[in-house]
Amino acid sequence: MAITANDIRNIAIVGHSGEGKTTLTEAILFNGGSIERMGKVESGTTVSDFDEQEIARKMSISLSLSYTNWKGVKLNLIDVPGFYDFEGEFDEAMRACGAALVVTGAGGTVTVGAEKAINRCLHAKKPLVVFINGMDKENADYQKTVLALQEKYKNKIAPIQIPIMEGNKMVGVANALTGKAYRFSNAGAEEIPVPEEYRRDLEAMFFTLMETAAENDDVLLEKYFEDGMLSREDTIHGIRKGIFSINIIPVMAGSALTNKGVINLMDEIVKYVPEAAERTPIPALDLNADRVTGVNCGDGAFAAQVFKTAVDAFVGKMNYLRVCRGTLKTGMTVRNTNTDTEERINSLYLVRGKKLEAVNELNAGDLGAVSKLTNTGTGDTLSALDTPVRFDPIAFPRPVLFMAVNAKVRGTEDKVFTGLNRLAEEDKSFTLVKDPDTGETLAGGLGEIQLDVVKKKLKSKFGAEAEFSTPQIAYRETIRATATAEGKYKKQTGGHGQYGHCKIRFEPTEKDFEFAEEVVGGAVPKQYIPAVEKGLIECLPHGVLAGYPVVRLKAVLYDGSYHDVDSSEAAFKAAAELAFREGVKNAKPVLLEPLSRLKIGVPESFVGDVLGDLNKRRGRIIGMEAQDDVQIITAEAPKAELLTYATALRSMTQGRGKFTETFARYEEAPPAVLQSLNKN
Repeated sequence: MAITANDIRNIAIVGHSGEGKTTLTEAILFNGGSIERMGKVESGTTVSDFDEQEIARKMSISLSLSYTNWKGVKLNLIDVPGFYDFEGEFDEAMRACGAALVVTGAGGTVTVGAEKAINRCLHAKKPLVVFINGMDKENADYQKTVLALQEKYKNKIAPIQIPIMEGNKMVGVANALTGKAYRFSNAGAEEIPVPEEYRRDLEAMFFTLMETAAENDDVLLEKYFEDGMLSREDTIHGIRKGIFSINIIPVMAGSALTNKGVINLMDEIVKYVPEAAERTPIPALDLNADRVTGVNCGDGAFAAQVFKTAVDAFVGKMNYLRVCRGTLKTGMTVRNTNTDTEERINSLYLVRGKKLEAVNELNAGDLGAVSKLTNTGTGDTLSALDTPVRFDPIAFPRPVLFMAVNAKVRGTEDKVFTGLNRLAEEDKSFTLVKDPDTGETLAGGLGEIQLDVVKKKLKSKFGAEAEFSTPQIAYRETIRATATAEGKYKKQTGGHGQYGHCKIRFEPTEKDFEFAEEVVGGAVPKQYIPAVEKGLIECLPHGVLAGYPVVRLKAVLYDGSYHDVDSSEAAFKAAAELAFREGVKNAKPVLLEPLSRLKIGVPESFVGDVLGDLNKRRGRIIGMEAQDDVQIITAEAPKAELLTYATALRSMTQGRGKFTETFARYEEAPPAVLQSLNKN
């Protein structure tokens, strides 16, 4: 039976790594009857973590799609990695979901991952629910965790449950909105009278929720002022409206591992999280009218966006998509409005981890997958042929860690780089770029673990092995003074000899290289002057200090001599090379190092550590400015000191710091840098 957008909830499950997102997904799937028993992350038996790297590392590295049905509603679940290196997966999930479920521990604080997840959901304008997990643990503190959340997100956090505790164990839950209490049992949650010791707190929580509900609806606010209170039905309506407008973040609690409180959570998701049909129109470019329009989730001409691509050497390419409008059916021909090509839909699937369930159609609001599209990748829009639209692309984080990459086995270069390019289709935060200065191919990502995962996937999926190493720094050499040099090339081997003689003045300039001639009286014939220039140009890639390219050099040919018989272009070219070596050595040569411009965003409490670290890296601070609760530091530092800065900044700021790096300019390097290069 076809499901409509009114009966779909698209939920991204997000939060700090290790807080139980995958286990919670297992519990939801189990409760919905989609799996017979809950798998475990430790044993590699979960639906979400099926990649061999995920099983080996016991952590999610790619977003995973699954679904279940609960009380007539389809719950599409997007299990999102929480580790920093895989933030690109979060951006994909935000494009696919209609709401987010933030999973956090009950440790009495707001974890870094939960903070980042909540902030990014608010930025993406996604309604969200917080689930305080791990209530079965010895030191679980629900109240302290709620207070920490309320302190961080003032006027937004709205707890709607009180855990019923016996000893240190959560055995049930009391719901302030419904006024009902439930005790957990093997058969599920059983309704019980509200325990006497929780009645006062539950009543106080309800009155707080009543005030919050009134603030989210003008009619309810007027009624609240007139009557002094609201009914439960009115309060629930106001809370639901506040969740929709992202003014309210409801908080619930439980234990995913023991499947306690998860059924209550599922009930609340069905009741309070906006339906796929309720979400606001998605901005898109109407290509026929050349104007921005809003695409509503419902009937109409088909339009969908690919939010994830998975690549397998045997299965081929699989595109995960969200149907934003209309219906996608097998056999249809659709237009990819990003590549301006037509694609035929041969196979459609619903996805539950690695299991694919073939279907004939996907309706508006639903998530699914299509295989073997030729010209379609992540972020692309698919639409009906005669009503083309294009959604905004997905913005991915820029790589901050680069490593030089080479084939481990000679002769396998094509296999290695073909595989890496395929993996770059799968993970848009991973890139392959050619460094124009050093000629190296660089693999770029968000962290060391991500790049290690890519390397291992290359071997397992494509049977190719790569080596990652520290990239070369594109040093340069230049001169600081003017010097003259004489190059004389003379060779006699019987018969015609070789003779070339030139005098050249070397001086600093702002251009990479300039050549001029001031020869008078034909001391160097015109036909040999280009050979002198060519000889100098061929010397530029290898300087006299450490063999790096020479820049900012002007060479002026001002005198010389020739031989009527023995002179040749080759001889003058050789003479120019001799003059180059002598002249540059005498012109006070110096080493130049590339400087990077950094923009670093960190919370105020970490500014001191970051500034101290920049000082150790020979950095200089250009300025600082506050943006919201983050300090933006603008600085410059040598590129050579920043090769692992992504890892260092993450460590210094508990994962809260971010930075961008761009090339600034070349600057004279200290003598110690040249000494270290010559030692190596």
